Amino acid sequence: MACQQSRYHSFSSASRLQPRPSGVTIDESFLTEDKSTQNRKLLQKRRTLTGQFSMGGHLSPWPTYTSGQTILQNRKPCSDDYRKRVGSCQQHPFRTAKPQYLEELENYLRKELLLLDLGTDSTQELRLQPYREIFEFFIEDFKTYKPLLSSIKNAYEGMLAHQREKIRALEPLKAKLVTVNEDCNERILAMRAEEKYEISLLKKEKMNLLKLIDKKNEEKISLQSEVTKLRKNLAEEYLHYLSERDACKILIADLNELRYQREDMSLAQSPGIWGEDPVKLTLALKMTRQDLTRTQMELNNMKANFGDVVPRRDFEMQEKTNKDLQEQGQCPCPQLDTLRASYEEVRKEHEILMQLHMSTLKERDQFFSELQEIQRTSTPRPDWTKCKGEGSRQGPRSCLHVGPDSSSLSPHADVVAGGPERWQMLAEGKNSDQLVDVLLEEIGSGLLREKDFFPGLGYGEAIPAFLRFDGLVENKKPSKKDVVNLLKDAWKERLAEEQKETFPDFFFNFLEHRFGPSDAMAWAYTIFENIKIFHSNEVMSQFYAVLMGKRSENVYVTQKETVAQLLKEMTNADSQNEGLLTMEQFNTVLKSTFPLKTEEQIQELMEAGGWHPSSSNADLLNYRSLFMEDEEGQSEPFVQKLWEQYMDEKDEYLQQLKQELGIELHEEVTLPKLRGGLMTIDPSLDKQTVNTYMSQAFQLPESEMPEEGDEKEEAVVEILQTALERLQVIDIRRVGPREPEPAS
Repeated sequence: MACQQSRYHSFSSASRLQPRPSGVTIDESFLTEDKSTQNRKLLQKRRTLTGQFSMGGHLSPWPTYTSGQTILQNRKPCSDDYRKRVGSCQQHPFRTAKPQYLEELENYLRKELLLLDLGTDSTQELRLQPYREIFEFFIEDFKTYKPLLSSIKNAYEGMLAHQREKIRALEPLKAKLVTVNEDCNERILAMRAEEKYEISLLKKEKMNLLKLIDKKNEEKISLQSEVTKLRKNLAEEYLHYLSERDACKILIADLNELRYQREDMSLAQSPGIWGEDPVKLTLALKMTRQDLTRTQMELNNMKANFGDVVPRRDFEMQEKTNKDLQEQGQCPCPQLDTLRASYEEVRKEHEILMQLHMSTLKERDQFFSELQEIQRTSTPRPDWTKCKGEGSRQGPRSCLHVGPDSSSLSPHADVVAGGPERWQMLAEGKNSDQLVDVLLEEIGSGLLREKDFFPGLGYGEAIPAFLRFDGLVENKKPSKKDVVNLLKDAWKERLAEEQKETFPDFFFNFLEHRFGPSDAMAWAYTIFENIKIFHSNEVMSQFYAVLMGKRSENVYVTQKETVAQLLKEMTNADSQNEGLLTMEQFNTVLKSTFPLKTEEQIQELMEAGGWHPSSSNADLLNYRSLFMEDEEGQSEPFVQKLWEQYMDEKDEYLQQLKQELGIELHEEVTLPKLRGGLMTIDPSLDKQTVNTYMSQAFQLPESEMPEEGDEKEEAVVEILQTALERLQVIDIRRVGPREPEPAS
């Protein structure tokens, strides 16, 4: 140990630095001040503390040997000289104590550290302050090593500052991590609560199912026991009937025997054979009966074998006649030649008549097709009163040229945008009545394009809620396609979730959500004016009817569901998933989906779908194209025909109801009478559906409807015409077939 301590060099004795007393506190502002201020304070503190711990102006050279001792030279451990020197060192060990300056510095450092509360994070930075001061003292006293020590200090201080900035930058991430952790914990707790709730529901459902299974098992056991009992009873009854049958047979045999004996006795006692031996007569009767039985069997065999045999006499007569005819055919016979000539003439006339018949059929088909085309394009005559409606303010003569043929209509160039070419496209396939509708729509759309503003209708009670406004409203001037797409989006949002508000309120809220409160009223007026004009467009006309209360929205929903169900049935019938069906499959799907439609209605649907009487049932049909729509929302003729048949069926249903009631339209009808009329024309109606119809017809909530047989029923009356008009609004249709009237 002494040898190792002898390798330390002596320090310079120029130091005047002493540790400060324990009563001196550390200023925390030292960490935040600049470098010059820190150096100035350290110099002042150094001057203050120098005189207190000075050791005569010299630093102690501890640990070293006494004066005159030199540093050991490098020697090999095994050499004799090394052993001698080690022995001499062990004989004269130094006992120099630790220098007072070092002890004072250690004591100063220990006291400064004790003054700090190292248990908190705020003093972790202050803990380095005493070390910084002592290190500064060493730098100032050791002038030779000052640059190196200063660079070391600056390197550590820079690294500490960098780490401090990095920690400060990570503080927000720590806070964010805590927040995210809390959110995740809340989500986990919520998920656990939800899972716990679902588990409880599943457990309840499991218990209910187990109870149901136990109940079913008990029912099964009871039924099995009942079946066993019935089988046992059946076996007993079967044995009883067997015994009864055998007893009946025995009794019949006994009765026959007694009858035979009585007959024998009567024969034996008859006057003609009085005196004959009864035994002999009995034997003769027995033999006679056997002969009768044998004869009867032979007769039956003869009938079975020769029942179809022709008598020989008839056969010979027919053979002779045949021979005479053959002889006449070989020799010339005037009668036979005449018959043959007549036959040939009649055959030729028949062929000529068949050719005439075929040509007549072709002409008939051609004339029939021409007649249908003429009826489609020429009838009915235009309803000119439509020109005075809401869609136009001009008379018919201001917009049409009427030629000699009243069915040929040509508009002025300023009425239909696009000129004659567009008019030809619009008029294709439409009769004159439909052309009037097209022309009125074109006139109305032209007037709409010219308007920049709509006058507000005010706040009257008769004004719909979504149109109540005073002043001018801007005309947004959308295209027909834009209006159709907007209405489709409104229907999608309406059907997406259950809406408790009325349809007009929903429509205005939808516009506010789509365009904002400032433009909602302008779009409401714009869309209302457009759908009021375009009656030929399905989407616009149906939306207008629902919006104005002329038709219930359930009608639209039911129609869409019917079309979707029909498409699903056709897809199920398409086993190859090729989008093709044969006409036979198409007919089968229509009949299964619409069992109440007549053969004529099914035929109309098939023709609207592309079937013709001349085509065969093996022809393929692309059924998916029947449900497509164009960009303006117009559906294919097949879907249009479905809608037309639905409206016709509703009118026919209400007409049958009126006939069943047997009263005039202006007369009053009571609730029981209307209920009875509905149940008569449609016996398959359930109570809930009848109550719905009654509630609509008499404008009463279903909860306030009187029960059937209640005295209050007779007090509920309504004009028949009003009730039928209210029923026309909702989705009313036949549920089952009407019972046939009993034959007189």
